[in-house]
Amino acid sequence: MNVYIEGVLALMGINILLALSVYAILTTDQLSLGNAGFMAIGAYTSAYLTVKFGVALLPALIIGALTASLIGLLIGIPALRLKGIYLVMATLGFGEMVRTFFLNFEPTGGASGFRGPMGSSLLLIYGWVIVFVAFFWLLARSRLGRSLDAVRDDPEVASTLGLDVVRLKVWAFWLGAFIAGIAGGLYAHHMFYIESSNFNFLLSTMIVLYVILGGMETFWGAMVGAIIFSILPEVLRFMKDWRLSFYGAVLVTVMIIRPAGIITREMVRDFREWLGRIFHRARTWDA
Repeated sequence: MNVYIEGVLALMGINILLALSVYAILTTDQLSLGNAGFMAIGAYTSAYLTVKFGVALLPALIIGALTASLIGLLIGIPALRLKGIYLVMATLGFGEMVRTFFLNFEPTGGASGFRGPMGSSLLLIYGWVIVFVAFFWLLARSRLGRSLDAVRDDPEVASTLGLDVVRLKVWAFWLGAFIAGIAGGLYAHHMFYIESSNFNFLLSTMIVLYVILGGMETFWGAMVGAIIFSILPEVLRFMKDWRLSFYGAVLVTVMIIRPAGIITREMVRDFREWLGRIFHRARTWDA
């Protein structure tokens, strides 16, 4: 496979994971602008383990993700007492704090960055994508998934129904941090070199845009948003200096035409019913 195409596909897979990490938190109607920070923790932790201690890539990825999720849990418990713009600002501050920490942390290279991690492949990246897509597919059909939907739709009503709203929000925050940590580890071992500026505020914003534009009501929307808006900048390369301007115009146009996102819950339901009719007809013909 062409090296350029392989690189685009790898980054697209990583962006899908990042979009799912934001979606996980949004399932409880919370918005985080700090997922680039969790990604950085997963990236630096797994890279340090593989380069300095010779740990195998898969365990290093999991340890990095668990480290990110543990910190996410410690941050999430007090932060999720905040709501709306206050939570957004708190997570934004966390992301910038992590970036600044690694900018000055000499054991991981500080301002010079960290070199040496390698080993990511398309098979490994999309293996993780399949794992989390299957997880969210099963989650959507579980009691836990319905509880998360209830919290997202109306936390007060969910609380009166006996749901532990705070625990569900903290769990969703933990899950989002874990997925972002996995994405960070894969990114580090794909790029061979990382520095703190790779995990800045712009990245956190772009991840959120993937989900908003793709559709916040279903994980399919997060995936579609990440796929489209990962490929679009590459497709527009022929426009050179005008590329980013046109990209921004596309984002604004999508938000105006499809304010609920490209993929909505109704679209997924209609598609499922259409497939059901197709399979029913196929069984009828076989009979």
